[in-house]
Amino acid sequence: MRTRHYRSAAAIAAATTIALATAGCGGGGGAGAEGKTTITLAGPNQWNSQADSFGPAWESMIERFEEAEPGIDVETTVLPISSFADTLSTQLAAGTAPELIFGQTPHNPDQVTPLTEYLEAPNPYVEGNERWLDMFDENYYGDAQRNGSGDLESVPLNLVIAGIFYNEDAFAEAGVDGDVETFEDLIGACNKLSDAGYTPMAMDSGSLGAGWISETIYAMLLDKYVAEWDQYAADGTEGTAGSVTWKSLSKAILTGELDATETPEVAESLRLTKEVYDACATPNWSGIPPTSTFVGGDEFLAGDAAMAWGTNFNTGTLADVDWEWSSFGFPTITTETTPLSSGATAKFGAAAGGTNYMIPATVTGDQLDAAVKFLQFATSPDGGQAWLDETGGIPATVDAKPAPGVEDLMAGDWALAKSMNLSGRSMANAGKNILDGYLLETKTLDEQLDALEGEWTTWAQETAEKSGWSEDWATQ
Repeated sequence: MRTRHYRSAAAIAAATTIALATAGCGGGGGAGAEGKTTITLAGPNQWNSQADSFGPAWESMIERFEEAEPGIDVETTVLPISSFADTLSTQLAAGTAPELIFGQTPHNPDQVTPLTEYLEAPNPYVEGNERWLDMFDENYYGDAQRNGSGDLESVPLNLVIAGIFYNEDAFAEAGVDGDVETFEDLIGACNKLSDAGYTPMAMDSGSLGAGWISETIYAMLLDKYVAEWDQYAADGTEGTAGSVTWKSLSKAILTGELDATETPEVAESLRLTKEVYDACATPNWSGIPPTSTFVGGDEFLAGDAAMAWGTNFNTGTLADVDWEWSSFGFPTITTETTPLSSGATAKFGAAAGGTNYMIPATVTGDQLDAAVKFLQFATSPDGGQAWLDETGGIPATVDAKPAPGVEDLMAGDWALAKSMNLSGRSMANAGKNILDGYLLETKTLDEQLDALEGEWTTWAQETAEKSGWSEDWATQ
């Protein structure tokens, strides 16, 4: 897939700046000034590099909410993208988490408030709505997002899809066209860009670059096992889902059907991931901390790197660059690249894991009511459409529209869901690059496969325990 955008994306970033005080980390809300109910929203900054604000689009949405609900004040806590998971999971365990926390925080189901009851009731900010859940596109939010108890734990404010963004001017200077269709095309483009003096692909020490590359390749090469591993429906009951749900994947791992050390496609996926790093990545990537924009974003935004992985809501940061830009999905791995190819096309899939928030179980009373109201407002047309437009957002709801400039990311096979998702991490390794040893050559391939098998096993065991699965394979 190839999508083409221009500097007109500056409109995405345009918004009225509204002052908003931010709260310190930890703790919850309570009675604010003049008897108002104060709630705090805490999560990583996905839109800019500011340490104290998600940006004017967020501030504008919060101001609109406070105008609609004058008895509620909303404060925000911006957490580093590299450590938000540890911070919020620690607060959850201690019972000190604020009222709204980022949905990708590692947690046990009993630590958060089930939202199913609220989603079955009307959204009061949408005239004529009888069931809040009906507002959402069921392809991206619904049964597949339920936990092991059948509950929905978080509400998506947008959808996320990632891709490779590139500098058209750099490609032209290096003699590379934008039609990167095969793995060999990608490696060849990186070689030409390097010869032209560019870093081919910006990279950093975070988990996203290695994760998105390896997980896309895993899904392609392991696609041949879908029929064998697909044993549980989306609601966790025995059956099929047409893809490998996390319950099916956990069973495959814990029964040894999927073993990183024995399944040859896993080793091949790592080898191909390293080939991309060796040919394309910033040479000193392990010393570059992740940012809240593109992977290795500063180098890309400065025009020194020709490519970078990013998501649809990173596009606002391209408003001021003086070069044209476009994007494409990772190329398909064919038998020309490896005889272990399954023939499956490269997919990423739009998902509800972009900006989603949940409510800790310790939140009660007026704070709980206020937190639910904020989520209802943020997913309503009056609350969310302007925010989507200003942040490059793709809506999770059916009546909202994608922001200008990101519509094409939803086109083609790249926008379809992968047949399996191997992005899960153990509690200890949430948010970490678990492949850095092999990529940096401090581990051999066999050592990395051993470590990966241990990681997958721990993740599957933790997932089974958190979900309360009682099958023999889940409790051994």
